[in-house]
Amino acid sequence: MQLLEPAPGSMDANRRALTTLPPADLLEGTETATATTSTSTSTWIRHGWEDQHASEEYLNHLNAVSPEAFDSIAPASSDPEFFMYFTDKRHETGGDPRHEPAPADWEDWRMRQRLKTVAASLVLCLNLGVDPPDVVKTNPCAKLECWVDPTASMAGGKAMEQIGKNLQAQYESLSIRTRYKQHLDPSVDETKKFCCSLRRSATDERVLFHYNGHGVPKPTPSGEIWVFNKGFTQYIPISLYDLQTWLAAPGLFVYDCSEAGTVIRNFNRFLDKHETENAEIRLKDAHAHLVPYADCIQLGACAAHETLPTNPDLPADLFTCCLTTPIEISLRFFVLQNPLLTAVGLDLATKVPGRLQDRRSPLGELNWIFTAITDTVAWNCLPPPLFKKLFRQDLMVAALFRNFLLAQRIMRTYQCHPQSSPPIPDTHRHPFWESWDLALEMVIAQLPALLDAAHGKRPYQYQHSSFFAEQLTAFEVYLSHGAPDQQPPGQLPVVLQVLMSQIHRLRALVLLSKFLDLGPWAVSTALSIGIFTYVLRLLQSAAAELRPVLTFIWARILAVDQSCQVDLLKDNGYRYFMQILDPHTPILIPNVSDHRAMSAFILAMFCKGYGPAQVVCMDPMVLEACLTHLRNQDHTLLRQWACLCISQLWVDYSDAKWHGIREMAPQRLCERVLDRAPEVRAAMLYALTTFLGIPDITDQVARTEETLAWQVLPMALDCSSMVRHELLVFLSTFVHRYENNVVVAAYERLREDGGGSPGSRSAGPRDARKRADDRAGAEVRALSPGTIFAAVWVTVLQLSVDPHAGVARRASVVIDAVYRTLLRSALGPAARLAFARVRTRARHPSAAPSTHAERLTHVPSAPKPSPPLDAPHDFLSLRRTASIAATLKHLAFGGSGSHDPPGVAAGSHPPGPSTPASPAPSRPGTSLASDKPVEPYEPAPRHAPYRPAKVPPPARLDPLATAGGEWPLKSTFLAYSMEYFREPQMRPPEADEPGSTEYNQRLWRRARNDKIISMTQPQKEEAASKRWDVAAGVFENGSQPTLLCFHQFESHLAVADDRNTICIWDWQKQSRISRFANADAAGCKVNGIKFINEDDQAILMTGSSDGAIRLYKGYESTSKVTMISAWRALTDMVSQPVNAGLVFEWQQGQGKVLVAGDVKVIRVWNAATELCTTVIPARSGACITSLTSEQVAGHIFVAGFGDGALRVYDQRLSPRDAMVRVWKEHKEWIVNVHMQRGGTRDLISASRNGDVKLWDIRMQAALKTIPAGTNSLRTLSVHEHAPVFATGSAQHAIRVFNVDGRRLSSFEPHPAFLHPNRGAPIASTCFHPHRMMLACAALNDDHIHVYSMATKPAAAAAAAHDDPPLANSHSHSGGGGGGGY
Repeated sequence: MQLLEPAPGSMDANRRALTTLPPADLLEGTETATATTSTSTSTWIRHGWEDQHASEEYLNHLNAVSPEAFDSIAPASSDPEFFMYFTDKRHETGGDPRHEPAPADWEDWRMRQRLKTVAASLVLCLNLGVDPPDVVKTNPCAKLECWVDPTASMAGGKAMEQIGKNLQAQYESLSIRTRYKQHLDPSVDETKKFCCSLRRSATDERVLFHYNGHGVPKPTPSGEIWVFNKGFTQYIPISLYDLQTWLAAPGLFVYDCSEAGTVIRNFNRFLDKHETENAEIRLKDAHAHLVPYADCIQLGACAAHETLPTNPDLPADLFTCCLTTPIEISLRFFVLQNPLLTAVGLDLATKVPGRLQDRRSPLGELNWIFTAITDTVAWNCLPPPLFKKLFRQDLMVAALFRNFLLAQRIMRTYQCHPQSSPPIPDTHRHPFWESWDLALEMVIAQLPALLDAAHGKRPYQYQHSSFFAEQLTAFEVYLSHGAPDQQPPGQLPVVLQVLMSQIHRLRALVLLSKFLDLGPWAVSTALSIGIFTYVLRLLQSAAAELRPVLTFIWARILAVDQSCQVDLLKDNGYRYFMQILDPHTPILIPNVSDHRAMSAFILAMFCKGYGPAQVVCMDPMVLEACLTHLRNQDHTLLRQWACLCISQLWVDYSDAKWHGIREMAPQRLCERVLDRAPEVRAAMLYALTTFLGIPDITDQVARTEETLAWQVLPMALDCSSMVRHELLVFLSTFVHRYENNVVVAAYERLREDGGGSPGSRSAGPRDARKRADDRAGAEVRALSPGTIFAAVWVTVLQLSVDPHAGVARRASVVIDAVYRTLLRSALGPAARLAFARVRTRARHPSAAPSTHAERLTHVPSAPKPSPPLDAPHDFLSLRRTASIAATLKHLAFGGSGSHDPPGVAAGSHPPGPSTPASPAPSRPGTSLASDKPVEPYEPAPRHAPYRPAKVPPPARLDPLATAGGEWPLKSTFLAYSMEYFREPQMRPPEADEPGSTEYNQRLWRRARNDKIISMTQPQKEEAASKRWDVAAGVFENGSQPTLLCFHQFESHLAVADDRNTICIWDWQKQSRISRFANADAAGCKVNGIKFINEDDQAILMTGSSDGAIRLYKGYESTSKVTMISAWRALTDMVSQPVNAGLVFEWQQGQGKVLVAGDVKVIRVWNAATELCTTVIPARSGACITSLTSEQVAGHIFVAGFGDGALRVYDQRLSPRDAMVRVWKEHKEWIVNVHMQRGGTRDLISASRNGDVKLWDIRMQAALKTIPAGTNSLRTLSVHEHAPVFATGSAQHAIRVFNVDGRRLSSFEPHPAFLHPNRGAPIASTCFHPHRMMLACAALNDDHIHVYSMATKPAAAAAAAHDDPPLANSHSHSGGGGGGGY
């Protein structure tokens, strides 16, 4: 249901300009009230409503108060708005989940093979003081190794040791838990020994091999690196092939030497060789132990044929410094590259105070910013799988690759291009590096003052960087644009780093929640970044301000990936949400019910399919909290997920079900049978379905389950097909659990329908087999009457002919399963004979014995069979192509005619199948359409060729319902409900988003509507004096039109024919744009047709002779039309000598459907709640032929009856006292009674004898009686805004009058001069709601005629026609004769 602003002057815009009807008590004692019809008062309104017209207080109340809608729905602004109905998601999807990719189809964010670098060998081949023979050094040249100058005063041995210690310390700053071993100038044997030892100690974990070859020759082109002999007299090569053999995989290799690219290339070549050898070994011996070699990561200082830089301002091991001390080398590089003169030199630049681990210190903040920037650069530049492998699998690898990005940027300045395997793209031009330069510059600018403060020279407070605040602002700007094309924001890794800081944490979480609200793709993206670990840790926080946002984030995560259940259990994170769910916990946050609903969802997902979670949630607080929240009438989502949370506690967990029995949880759930929200009613049924199935069926369990079944059976009448779907799932589970009992009930009902009820002697041959059949039936006869099993079976049979195809097909699955079991049981032979009788009765209904079946409907032909399903081989001739369920529809419910639900009310036991419900019988000699008194002369219908139309499919019909599905039926409601937390909730729908296509279309429609209203307003004032016989079009419908209806604003004319087909015509283009069948039931006819939601995208509503209301979306296109809702609005239609079928009135302002007809009551269905809210006794034995209501406040409605009576009802009173006025001036069948939407709200009625009367609900008599013709009136149509009405007679005449009684036009519609049916009665007439147009059709004529108002006044001679112009039947003080215009 949507909120829209109405077009001024439209049917619903009247809510802004008009007031409600007078209270019912004002209707009494007003017989002498003045019925003034002065034309001088333009704001005058009939029925005394002009007094309230000027009440600004009530106008404000009318604009502010929505109809009985859902809980917290409210207008989005102060502008006048109204509700659109049947536009919710459940109508778009039919209550089935959208087929989105499952979480497994998205990128797996978890590291299934997380590795650790557990051991490292730091190999330094420096041979200080001796230069390698192939290296020519400049003078001066780079000297520093690990920030140690080996040419300083210390001895060579001590310098080497210091370099080794520094290198180990630098690596420890990256990973303290890794075991490091220094190898200074090793020999070949030593190298082999420590490499083999390194692999043995690491087992299957990763090892690090750091190689510094500054003191040895360059690597050889054949794939060798150099070490020393024991006496340091020779350089000894080591093959990379051997190195791989010693270290195997997984491994991490760092080469800080010239021509490192050659090493990487040869290393990969030898890897391929190793893998080829492994493949050959595997072919010889499939069980041979193979040493892995492939998982090796390499980092090289430069490309092939490149030499390391020798700039004296740089360290000699520049690559190692970039990898292990990125902050120091960044500061030095910034100073070297800064073209401006500053007081900070190279020596001072490396003296930034603070510790790397302290994010509040300058050095720690720089390290924090550097981590965020390099993570962001990598995430934006690397493919997701590679990013996950290099930056999320291993802490050491992640740290080295973050620093490797810095090495790419710095070393390429000195003509070196660091290499890696796997290769990564160049990232040195990423714009985030400019943010890094800015952060460095801000620290360097403060460095002198910081150093002075550290030495006590002057106080100074460090000014922290604004980097994180600025990035959060950029993230906020991204979110404000709605994530175009689902492009992830570049700042997302920064948000991850900000979560570590308490200063920006709350803001970061709020922005993160807004990002996750964009949909599952956003959740998957955030999880791939690594957000999960941080939000899991935050559950241990006691900060109250984090509760709302953490609850929202966790709801979004669990809606996408339920694998987080283990993490919640391991860290007791679920208790965080238990506390929020507890209604007794004081939570000082806005919208606390929303967050409790999310907590219920989180706990439901926590328990879903996870036994340990169900055990820990057995805490009585959880169940009691959910049961308490069921009484929260202000929040639908909370009630819905309270039910679903209980359901997940009960799934396959008997202890929880027994706990529920002790707490009377099933009974308390049943209190939601009439909940205002269909989603809550469906969730309640889902929970009760999971309750069924306690293995030990004790008396207490059986009583409880049977009581539940009794209580939910009335929901077969629910307006929502989604609720009826869930009821069928419950019933199928109940039937499966008590299969033997239901089979007996089905057998008894089958024998009764077959005419062989036990205890009676069957007519015909009495062979031994039939007597055995009777004896078997007599034995089981006493088992089923009055039991829940018989009632359940009758309900399933009724649902098998539900107007919604999805419900009917699911019910057929249940019926087929029961009959399959029946035929395979000991009653199988007797059941086959009963089936044979059923088929015989279906072919020859008149020959049926005198049984219950004779009291049911007789249909001329067998009902349409269900789609083919697989059938057991012993079904004899009853093949699935003519489904058993469909075969029984004929005898059980009279084809597709109306039928009763279980005769139960909430909390009471219905009668058994021995007192079956009374269906709506068809009338012998007539169709099931709305039958009126037959004219003396009506030519027989023509048998023209007719092409049947296609029945529109229900919205998103579940394919399982078509193919037969599982047994018992499985519900998809939980998956459907979960989608709520995958859909955006923090931003308005697309149609309400300014600038969107839908929003612009809506604005255009509103402007178009305003234009039509303003354009036709002057014509409405002239309509009472102009002719109405100007031909505007003739349409060949191809079938007999019986009902016509104009759309208020679109150029659409809906036409229902006599063969249950709907045609949509574009009257401007004079072309048919759509054609479809209203239902697939034999003999079903359309009794009423209306457009709803006309101010926006209209929906077509139809009422049928089978008692069903159906709604169609996309009706203007044959290929796009779908049935979005259908329900049986009348179930107790009674047979009368003359029948009206079903009549209904739609109230857009109130969102209600008033339904009546061949019944003794008027049912009021609420479109928002999808429930029958009121049943008003008609207080008449005659059928109701017409309904009309006041469309502004919607409280007053008027019904016309077959005996000529008119009754006025007020919905504000109790149903028993709702009738406040009755008029019995008409003596014959009421053809129509109609109250205008606009104008002066004229109430006009017409009867078959030709009398047309004008009424005021305050009067006890008619204001005027207008003889509209002879005793042959067929139709009456009243213009919604102009003071004119039209009648159609049995003599093929159309007459148009104004409310003063003056006849404006009289004409006969003929498509041609020699048309064969020139004297056929008029079948239907219809005014356009705003335009001055009139459509009409005649019997036995396929044409539709459209007439418009003439531009000249009607001829004066029209007043001198044969019929008298007006006869006042009553006289009142103040005058009762003058017109109101």
